[in-house]
Amino acid sequence: MPLDPSFFPALRHGLQRLLCLLLPWWLVACASLPDPASRQASQAIPASHDTGLGLLAEQASPDATLSGFRLMPGADYALSTRLELIRRAERSLDVQYYQIKNDETGRLILRALRDAALRGVRVRLLIDDLYTEDEDALLQGLAATPGLELRLFNPFLGLRGSLAQRLAGSAFDLRRVTRRMHNKLFIADGAMAVAGGRNLANEYFMRSSDGNFIDLDTFVTGALLPSLSRIFDTYWNSDYAFPLASVLGDPGTSPEDLRRAFDLATGLDTTPTPPAPPPNDLLGYAPLVDELRRGRLGLIWAPAQAYGDAPTRVDGQATRYGEVPLINVESVRYNVIDRIHRAQKSVTAISPYLIPGPDGLEWIHLLRERGVHFSLLTNSLAATDEPLVYAAYRRYRAPMLKEGVRIYELGATRVRTTLRLGHFGQALGRLHEKAAVVDGRWLFLGSMNMDPRSAELNTELGLIIDSPELSAQVQKLVDNIQQHGAYELRLTPDRQQVQWWSPDLDQPLDTDPDTDWWLRLRLNLLAPWVPDSIL
Repeated sequence: MPLDPSFFPALRHGLQRLLCLLLPWWLVACASLPDPASRQASQAIPASHDTGLGLLAEQASPDATLSGFRLMPGADYALSTRLELIRRAERSLDVQYYQIKNDETGRLILRALRDAALRGVRVRLLIDDLYTEDEDALLQGLAATPGLELRLFNPFLGLRGSLAQRLAGSAFDLRRVTRRMHNKLFIADGAMAVAGGRNLANEYFMRSSDGNFIDLDTFVTGALLPSLSRIFDTYWNSDYAFPLASVLGDPGTSPEDLRRAFDLATGLDTTPTPPAPPPNDLLGYAPLVDELRRGRLGLIWAPAQAYGDAPTRVDGQATRYGEVPLINVESVRYNVIDRIHRAQKSVTAISPYLIPGPDGLEWIHLLRERGVHFSLLTNSLAATDEPLVYAAYRRYRAPMLKEGVRIYELGATRVRTTLRLGHFGQALGRLHEKAAVVDGRWLFLGSMNMDPRSAELNTELGLIIDSPELSAQVQKLVDNIQQHGAYELRLTPDRQQVQWWSPDLDQPLDTDPDTDWWLRLRLNLLAPWVPDSIL
């Protein structure tokens, strides 16, 4: 049958309309990273006794080869310490985070950084671009502050809306944008720092009404500070960190108007000052803020090393000799696993997202053959904010239990029955701490989870500290969680099923605590399709 004469004009018109619809999306999906010339290299300002923090750090140090630490399990202490360091900084603030949320906590920190810049402190702020979808206007107002430079790490290009829109706009560049900077680091005057697991958002400081995280940071000063500053500089000056303006373009608004909008967004009515911290934390310490104000620091001093993954991980670049891939012996994961491999007596590992994989099972087996006691703390299904990670983890539960590993899962509602672990109110309790204690002597603390994403995709920051005293403190914190907020997993007598036990139960639970049948069914349906490697 001959074609209608109007067919080809209609087809051409339809194709033209489709091209017009797809072309803008295609153009942003093919957008390229900004010109590297848009940024200037800069270096950390070293500590000096000419600043108050530098002088205090120098006076507190008993030995130039040691670093001083104060663990901060309490969210209020962790927040007040950061704010006090910002207020006391005189020369520089170098701040690097995976997430700074547009909520009361995030705005409070950003406002304090703005105020520091206005009094003459050089502020360098580096944020991973994954969770900035509702923050462009806020960050533009902050970046308009003289003396403050803000860079985005591994930015999304073109579409700047929701995360789904950003991923759609990066459809031809997913290999890059799925690799993120997971580091958390805060340095004041090159003399004092905070490192650990917390991002800057309400849920990391017990200020959320939905869910709050149990987490752990450490204050640090002394010998580690130059290494931490070098790690920050490596990221700041890398090919993956771009000035905000080079990513967002011209805001079309004067710097004065941008600053006024930032003032309104971060005013006291929208960003209230948090209450004073309690007199003591779970470890018996008074607020570190009080010691900073008195000019006397009571810290635990110990040898330590800082490790930071190379920013080139964003491109999937591996260390090579010619064409032969080499193990990256400077990576966080290599050094943590190496220390665990050398355990002689015991390992306690804490990770909210835990997927050991076949290799992990193998080294657990080898450790158990040597008689090493192995204990793990992670989230329960009800507590996790990443159920797909839990789906992958649970296929390893029974094999680990059969190896004699003791596994504890944080209970989402059980943590609310005690004030020892924080004031959760009606919010769910969740675990976000990343740490390990080896042989009661070696302590790892940082941003790395024990899962494939931290091992292969994200960049991480971590400290390994040789201190029986600090290790005992972390073990005390873990014991408190296990006793008052977690369930111990055990096998049934036939060793075929997992059960959940706690001191306040008359009999074990046969199903995941605090969950309903619908959540468990969905997880059962999804679990076979969730490979370890994509998480």
